[in-house]
Amino acid sequence: MKFYPIFRLLLALCIPTWAFAQLPVPAPAQEKAIVLQGGTFHLGNGQVLQNGALRFEKGLITEIGAQVLTEGAEIINTEGQHIYPGFILMATTLGLNEIEALRQTRDYAETGELNPNVRALVAFNTDSELIPTIRNNGVLLAHIMPSSGLVSGLSSVMALDGWNWEDALHTPDLGLHLHWPALYEQTGWWAEPGGIEKNEERENTLAQIEDLFRQAKAYAKQTNPEPVNLKLEAMRELFSGKRILFLHANYAKEMIEAIALAQRHEVKKIVIIGGADALVIADFLKKNQIPLILDRLHRLPDWPEDPVWHPYELPALLHQAGVKVALAYDVESNAPMGTRNLPFLAGTAAAYGLDREVALQMITSHPAQILGIAEKQAHWKG
Repeated sequence: MKFYPIFRLLLALCIPTWAFAQLPVPAPAQEKAIVLQGGTFHLGNGQVLQNGALRFEKGLITEIGAQVLTEGAEIINTEGQHIYPGFILMATTLGLNEIEALRQTRDYAETGELNPNVRALVAFNTDSELIPTIRNNGVLLAHIMPSSGLVSGLSSVMALDGWNWEDALHTPDLGLHLHWPALYEQTGWWAEPGGIEKNEERENTLAQIEDLFRQAKAYAKQTNPEPVNLKLEAMRELFSGKRILFLHANYAKEMIEAIALAQRHEVKKIVIIGGADALVIADFLKKNQIPLILDRLHRLPDWPEDPVWHPYELPALLHQAGVKVALAYDVESNAPMGTRNLPFLAGTAAAYGLDREVALQMITSHPAQILGIAEKQAHWKG
C-alpha cells in the first residue's frame, strides 16, 4: 500500500500538559521502533484502514496494514482512536511574521518590486511562539514564502520542529512567487473602505513582468553566464521544471493572463494561489493541468449574487470539475496566527459537499503532490 513517507504521525495524546504552557523543545531522534495497533488509520490518499497497524522507525513510517512487524518495537494500543497524517500548511509567512504591529518581527518583505533572489528559509524563526499552537492542531510541515512586491522571492518547505532553520529545513527554494497585478483596486482601508478604482499602473506593471521573464529566459540558456545575475539566476530553474512558479491571482481574467505569460515563456510548472474565481475557469485549469492553492474559505462571497455559503462549497465544486486543490489559510493577509485553524477549513469543505477523505487529502497528499515532495524521504531527526 502506497503511503507518503513525509507524514509523521499526530500523537496528540502523547503531548504532556506542560507543552501548552511553554515552547516545546525539538524532539530527540527516535531510538526504538513504535507500532500503533488497533486504531482507524486515515491514510491521506482517500483510503481508511479499520483496525489496522502502523510501524515507524527513525521518524518515518516503514509499514502499514492489517498486520505489521512488531519485533523489537514498543506497541501502543490505539483501539477507538483515529490516526491522521500530519497536515501541510500552504503558502504562509509562519516563522517570518510574529507580531503584525511590530515591524521588527516582520521578516517576510523586502524593499523593491522585483526580488526573485530573496530566500524565505534563512529568515525562518523556529522559536516563534505561534508554531506550537499550530503543531498542536496537527500541522507538521509549512510551505513558507516571502510576500512583497511583484516578484517576492523563493519559498521553501519547513518542518515545525527544529532548533534552527537548518534543522527544520525540508525542501529548499522550490518555487518563485509572482503577485499578478489586479485589474481594480479597493481604496480606503479595512475600517473605512472606499470605492473600487481601475489600476492605472497595471499596463506598466505587466510590461515590467514581461521584460523580467524575457531576460530570465535568455539568461537561462547560458551555461556559465558572466557576470552572474542573482535575480535571473533564481529564475533559471523555472524553465527546466526544477522550480515551481506560484502565481498569486484571484479573478478569472487575471489567472488566465498570468498562466498565458508563464506558458509563453515556457515555464514548466505553474500553480495558482488564491483562486477566488477559479470555478469560472475550472475547465481551463483542468485542461492545462494547473493545480490550485485555494485561499480563505472562511469569508464572504466576492460577488453579491453568490449565496453566502459559496466559498465553503468551492473545494467540492472544483474537485468535481477535475481541478487538483490544496487549502490555504488567508494567504494575502500575511498574518499566520489563524493558520492553526487549517484543519477546520477541511471540515468546512466536508460539511459543504466534499467527501471527508478528499477534504483530508486537500491538506495532506494534495499539497505534497503540488509541492513535488510526495515521495521525498524526511531528512531531519525526529
